[in-house]
Amino acid sequence: MAFKGKAPGSGSGEMSRRTQQLRPTIALSAKQVSQARRMRRAGAEPDAIAAVMALPQDEVEKALVQMRSARPETTRGTLNVTLAAHRLIMKERIGEEPIWQTMDRMLDELLRLRAVAVPRKKTPLASQDDLLFSLPVIGRRDD
Repeated sequence: MAFKGKAPGSGSGEMSRRTQQLRPTIALSAKQVSQARRMRRAGAEPDAIAAVMALPQDEVEKALVQMRSARPETTRGTLNVTLAAHRLIMKERIGEEPIWQTMDRMLDELLRLRAVAVPRKKTPLASQDDLLFSLPVIGRRDD
């Protein structure tokens, strides 16, 4: 009765189409944008980049303003949980394991522990979802 999750989809970190539509169009090719951003990361100023690449400065600035930058302190990562819960989950990670795998492993362990703690009769149509929603929550009072 292992909990088997599914990896996030192939487009799961990409920018939404709506966000792309809201952004101004850049009159540079993808290769030029990439080159300008590489130069900016190396420390070059926008006006110097525009001069070296012989491109309009305003177009170079549009490309640079949309760059992703490293955040000095990550907060919750991809988890929409409290910071305390995030710290707990990050402690449970094994090496560089994806967070979704950590969550699957933790849920699997929880389901196994509940199954042992609260024995239940098996029905032929019982599934993992049935087990998940039918077991009592440990520490919760039913009013």
